[in-house]
Formats: sequence, C-alpha cells, structure tokens
Amino acid sequence: MAVLTDPLASAVAELEEDKVRVLVPELVAAGTPPLGIVGRLQEGMNEVGLRFETGDYYLSELIMAGEIMKEAMACLEPVLAGSTREYRGTVVIGTVKGDIHDLGKNIVVMLLKGAGYNVIDLGVDVPGDNFVAAIREYGAPLVGMSVLLTACQEGMKNTIDQVRASGLPVTILIGGNYVNDLVKDYVGADYFGTTAVDAVKVADLVFTSQQ
Repeated sequence: MAVLTDPLASAVAELEEDKVRVLVPELVAAGTPPLGIVGRLQEGMNEVGLRFETGDYYLSELIMAGEIMKEAMACLEPVLAGSTREYRGTVVIGTVKGDIHDLGKNIVVMLLKGAGYNVIDLGVDVPGDNFVAAIREYGAPLVGMSVLLTACQEGMKNTIDQVRASGLPVTILIGGNYVNDLVKDYVGADYFGTTAVDAVKVADLVFTSQQ
C-alpha cells in the first residue's frame, strides 16, 4: 500500500467519508482549481483500486469508495459546470456493450461539460449500433468509450470496428483503469486515457486541431 501525502487523496484511500465531506468544500472555498481537486480524488481512487487488486480491499470497500467519490463529485459539479460557458463542440460517450460500470464515465462527462463541451451520454452496456447512430445524428467529431472489465475488450474492439466501417469521420478515445498503448492499438482507437482529466486534454486537442 502506498503512503499518500495529500490529505484528500489519503482520506479517499482510507475510506474516511466524513473527512472527505469536510475537505472538498474547504478546498473549494480556498479557491483550489476544481480539476486539481478531482486529481486528488482520483489519486485516492487509484490507490483503492490497487488495494482491491492485491486483496487488501474487497468488493464492499470498492463500492464504498465509489459512493464517497460520487458524493464528492456531486459537491464539485456546480463549480465544474460554472468554470466556463463557452460551447466548444459535441462529444458522444458511453460504456461499451457488456460493461455496466459508469463511475469513471460519469466523472468524464462532468469534466467535459465543465470544459464547455456538449456531451451526449449513451449510458452503459451500449451496443455498437447506438454509438454509430449517435455519432451520425449529432455530427460528433469525438467519441469516448469507457471500459472497466478486461473481458469486454473484444466487445470494444468490435464496436470500434463497427464505427470505422460506418465511414464516419470521428476520433475515438478509450478510457479505463487498465488501458494503455497496447490496448489502444489492439482495439483500433486513436487515443487512450486513464483519468478523467486525460479525456479533457484529448478533447481540447481534437477540437483545437479542427479550428
């Protein structure tokens, strides 16, 4: 187990719900950039994930950490949404077929909206046809696909193959705690991200290149 020096990250990792409830509003009141707070929260969640993988935490702790994160993000949503009102483009996003996890996706949606993007959230367990239909309907130049389960990697590849076969001019971003360059290349995506902030950076890059 890692020793986290940031109090908020440590509180999340140690499942100290009451402490997180106090620290997040304090940081907001102190003028800490919202994305900086999100980064600290995700640092704690990353540690929770590592402890789960090594057997130090069980499913109950993982669920509790997710609830702590949801509550903290609900507190941050007003300041994230108020960070900008500039409309910058449309992004389609969803969790791929076979995967029903949405915590990471929901954080990405919130940050993208806060950064000024119009986000079409397709939800979870999304089949390829739905991705294609939404990209076509909204003319979205960027689509984000979230996955947590490694067992759904083939499903993600099939979905991306379907999007490519449609001929739609879209950039594909995949996200998840285990994705890397090898996964990106295997499934045929253009970019990958392991944090919600990565998704915003990719969106900024894609939409800036179109200007």
